[in-house]
Amino acid sequence: MPAQNLKYAYFPGCVAQGACKELYQSTQALTQALGIELVELKKAACCGSGTFKEDSQLLEDTVNARNIALAEELNLTLLTHCSTCQGVIGSVDERLKQATHKDPHYVEKVNSLLVTEGCSPYRGTTEVKHLLYALVTDYGLEEIQRRVTKSLQGLKCAAFYGCYLLRAQSSMPYDDPLRPEAMENVFRTLGATPVYYRGRTQCCGWPLASYATTESFKMAGMHITEAISQGADCLVTPCPLCHLNLDSRQPEVEKVIGKKLGLPVLHLSQLIALSLGIPPKQLGLERHIVSTKPILEKLGIV
Repeated sequence: MPAQNLKYAYFPGCVAQGACKELYQSTQALTQALGIELVELKKAACCGSGTFKEDSQLLEDTVNARNIALAEELNLTLLTHCSTCQGVIGSVDERLKQATHKDPHYVEKVNSLLVTEGCSPYRGTTEVKHLLYALVTDYGLEEIQRRVTKSLQGLKCAAFYGCYLLRAQSSMPYDDPLRPEAMENVFRTLGATPVYYRGRTQCCGWPLASYATTESFKMAGMHITEAISQGADCLVTPCPLCHLNLDSRQPEVEKVIGKKLGLPVLHLSQLIALSLGIPPKQLGLERHIVSTKPILEKLGIV
């Protein structure tokens, strides 16, 4: 499909409309600059971020079958910029597609609940795709490179993928779940230098934050410290929940590990948008807890 004709059913998720509004803001700015059309699913529900299944797998499947069905009504791919949403909704889609052949009665049960509530049934006719992979596989890195007006040369970027993006589904058609390169390839396309470190594919600690806060912050601190030790100027993540633990709580992380960190954490959409010449104010960079000013200064933007 030609890049200029890309159109998606957009699932922004809860965090991007609340604690990380800059992600919603920067995604809008980026996709508009690239000519990608987003049809926001205003009636979509929270995916549950993996917690619904703790009470009921049927609950998680039904809620997210409805989300998928909203995209199916539009005959569009469901697009999200949250790796947690990608992992949860994508795994539901995968499970229900398999059940269509192996356990059709289960799919009928899910759909009977949806129809009872006046919702469209799940048909299994679309796919769930993260913004990262939409840009890499649908839009294309060469096309992005042609649109770069501000090279990020000299900026050392450390990816933090988030565990849901890589391993929530049994198959990962776009990348190697253990040795991914999609983010690093994006960095190279923008002129930046990828930084490799052990924690880039591990959990940020967010799932532990509500009941094992110290352990959660120690995990986050370990990853940030490793990235700094490898020379990173910033972390870049495709997951707003990772962003919350790595950026918003970085001052608390510093207290727990007894070390000053101060490493900026960018959303993937913000980094790409900067290379397209979109002003920082339009990307919500002033909303971050850890100042992004050092990045802008290094790039000569401020």
